[in-house]
Amino acid sequence: MKLYSYFRSSAAYRVRIVLNLKKISYTTVPIHLVRHGGEQHSAEYLNINPQGLVPSLDIAEAEHKSQIITQSGAIIEYLEESFPQPALLPTSPIERAYVRTLMQIIACDMHPLNNLRVLQYIENTFDCDGSEKMTWYHHWLAKGFAAVETLLTKKDSTHYCYNDQITMADVYLIPQVYNAQRFKLDMAPYPAINRIYQHCIQLPAFSDAAPELQPDADK
Repeated sequence: MKLYSYFRSSAAYRVRIVLNLKKISYTTVPIHLVRHGGEQHSAEYLNINPQGLVPSLDIAEAEHKSQIITQSGAIIEYLEESFPQPALLPTSPIERAYVRTLMQIIACDMHPLNNLRVLQYIENTFDCDGSEKMTWYHHWLAKGFAAVETLLTKKDSTHYCYNDQITMADVYLIPQVYNAQRFKLDMAPYPAINRIYQHCIQLPAFSDAAPELQPDADK
């Protein structure tokens, strides 16, 4: 498999974690989202992913025609269905819904408002300075994390978002926390989130997926 990835992309980070958890071998194809105006805008990459986003996963075997999956959620669902062990969803429908609730708070209500292209658009279109951009960033992250924290507290979560099992909720949470720390969000109000984060980043599947360890990481 080939993963088209940018080391700082939280969406690509999610996919790297899942690939590691399921012990799937893959090759990274770096797509730098900033250098040269953004390599994702090249004609070559737009032919792979018409949205010009990362990640994209080519699941074709060597010497075969490319089979591309885009969108991290679709990629992760494909990997879960095709490589079911270890399972990243609970068995009960209601517990699966709980895990998906956490996933969607992050993927639908937090990440889209704070990804690179949105922050660049705000800065360039509305002439925002850095502090105004960070006010926007912190506002939406704080609202999302507050909801996640409440749900985790009600579940008495300790090491993981769901019981003693790594699930897709952890896969989505850890990259979002990583980015929040990078942009200096005060994480003190979220002890359950912090506890899960500190536990997960010690696990090889998570630590090996960290942005600073990727082949395209800025040196």
